[in-house]
Amino acid sequence: MTKRFALKKIDKNEANQDGLGWRWSSRFLAIIVLIPLVVIIGSWAIIDPEIWSHLSSTILNDLILNTTILIFGVGLGTTVLGVSLAWLTSLCDFPGRKILDWALMLPFALPAYVLAFVFLGIFDFSGPIQQIIRDWYSLPEGWSIEIRNAFGVVLVMTLVLYPYVYMLSRASFLGQGQSSYEAARSLGRGPWSAFFHVSLPMARPGIIAGLSLALMEALADFGAVAVFNFDTFTTAIYKAWFGLFDLHSAAQLASILLTFVLVVLVIERRFRYRASYADDIRNGVKQRFKLRGAKGFIASFYAWTILFFAFMLPVGQLAVWGWDRLEFIDQRYWDLVGHTFTLGLIAALLTICGAFILAFSNRYYRDSFTRFGVRVGTLGYALPGSVLAVGVMLSLTWIDNRFADGLEWILGYDPGLFFSGTVFALIMAYFVRFLAVAFGPIDSSLERIRPTLREAARSMGAQQREIIQRIYIPILRPGLLTAGLLVLVDVMKEMPATLLLRPFGWDTLAVKIFELTSEGQWERASLPALALVAVGLLPVILLVRKSVGKY
Repeated sequence: MTKRFALKKIDKNEANQDGLGWRWSSRFLAIIVLIPLVVIIGSWAIIDPEIWSHLSSTILNDLILNTTILIFGVGLGTTVLGVSLAWLTSLCDFPGRKILDWALMLPFALPAYVLAFVFLGIFDFSGPIQQIIRDWYSLPEGWSIEIRNAFGVVLVMTLVLYPYVYMLSRASFLGQGQSSYEAARSLGRGPWSAFFHVSLPMARPGIIAGLSLALMEALADFGAVAVFNFDTFTTAIYKAWFGLFDLHSAAQLASILLTFVLVVLVIERRFRYRASYADDIRNGVKQRFKLRGAKGFIASFYAWTILFFAFMLPVGQLAVWGWDRLEFIDQRYWDLVGHTFTLGLIAALLTICGAFILAFSNRYYRDSFTRFGVRVGTLGYALPGSVLAVGVMLSLTWIDNRFADGLEWILGYDPGLFFSGTVFALIMAYFVRFLAVAFGPIDSSLERIRPTLREAARSMGAQQREIIQRIYIPILRPGLLTAGLLVLVDVMKEMPATLLLRPFGWDTLAVKIFELTSEGQWERASLPALALVAVGLLPVILLVRKSVGKY
């Protein structure tokens, strides 16, 4: 029998009490996100002159130079590829466009460190490509093309990260009003002139947003730069932690890396908010340029070449290697799969709960402190995994030491550590980093629920818990599932935080890939890499469905 609510007057005190709980919950989540950040910044209170003298005289200048090269190289590469491909698929018509329109998003499924070791396996000195070149041209046995350099890293990162710029640029091009473009053409502008003077400036906010996401991913990367032996701050943090056994120096290096992230965010905010254009999707681009003959062939060849090197070739090579290694699947491999999914599921459930609290508070209790808490709570995704790992470990170590001191004073013996060095530390890092990932789909789903629906339920005597269970959860189920899937996949692919914080015996697929690729065992790394790629295709399918369905 359906439960009926008795009509009653809304108790304002009761509503305020409920709101107070949601407000404080959102602020508590913001504090959790802030703790690692504050600890990292506060690490400069203790400085080891000897270690910093060693770092400044050896690798510090190289770290700054390599990180700068990575930013400018990946920024230029992703912008050129993403914008050009978005313009071709959204404003032009050429052979294969309908397939390429969504297929160009497939590199999203590939972690950068997977593409990195596949490229080395194919194009390095001992790879098949250079061996064929030496055989065909009778070159000396020691002849080689060096790819373990800045160019190789930038190329791999560009091929993996260009979909960020492509997806957002494509949405901007498709959302532009047809009237503005036709006005430019009627004033005598040719296709190229109309693109540079109308389409490109109007798409600038989307391009900048995609570029900032790509650059933050490049700054956060550890696996790809480690495979190429290209030292950046992420590799330096790892070496300071596990090589020098100095967590405070690792935290100080992490704070320098945060400076680069902050610069990217500031530039992104400045350029996005200086540009304001009115898009009208209903009147978006309806007629595309017909590229036939040589022009159509060049456009199709260009797009398929990018897709081939960014997705088809690496996945095909992984499949070839993995087929030869099928007989080596044993219990250890399934243990890795179990650890990976267990961590992903736990992190996804906790993150969904936290994201729902933030999104609900943001919608219905919009005071200044709550809005600030929501902004801080969603800041974690901008923090690289290695930075978070250091901040979480330092904060939990301090808590463990204070807790152990108190228990030792009471009980008379040292109980040991409770939080640091356990799965709890790893889950906390995942929670902080991916809270923003879950917040987006849940907050978007809440937009479909009118406030009047909640008010009507309250007027009929429904309590807050009943409203959430019987109204919000059923309506939000698609958004919750999407958020959980995105977090699950991101956790499974996350390498730096997992590598630095995992407890003994809790290796994951990403960690195993790092260990095998560090030893040059590309073939053995193919099976866990294929598993991550297969799982990574799930959110890509969601993106493709939303993109195609919207436009």
